[in-house]
Amino acid sequence: MTLVTLHLEYDEIGEVGVQHLAAALRHNTTLTTLDLLSTKIGDVGTQHLADALRYNTTLTALNLWGNGIGDVGVQHLADGLKHNTTLTTLCLEFNYIGDVGAQHLADGLRYNTTLTTLDLANNRIGDVGAQHLANALRYNTVTVSLYLSMSCVH
Repeated sequence: MTLVTLHLEYDEIGEVGVQHLAAALRHNTTLTTLDLLSTKIGDVGTQHLADALRYNTTLTALNLWGNGIGDVGVQHLADGLKHNTTLTTLCLEFNYIGDVGAQHLADGLRYNTTLTTLDLANNRIGDVGAQHLANALRYNTVTVSLYLSMSCVH
């Protein structure tokens, strides 16, 4: 039997748990979906996942809904996106990402050629952050769906 989907939602694995998970993810060749909804990984845990994304070649969907991720964590994630060639769906809904984080994501999107769906709903992204994302999409012709509902965009 091969594991292709892993749901750990509401399992408070935190920074330490996700560090071990990320180490395994670097070498995993079967997992396509990882759901870490509300697992309290924070910015540090996000950094571990971002490092794993540089090497993983099978993960296509990553759900990081409600993990206390801010601009620092999303900066690491954006760096990981620059090198990742398989992730198509990334959910970052209900985190603490602001305009600076949106700028980091925009930088990552300029280089990413696989991400088709990015969910940033219910964050702290305002007009400036939305503009950064819009500018990045001029260069990125792959991203089809960008969700910013319930953010601070006017």
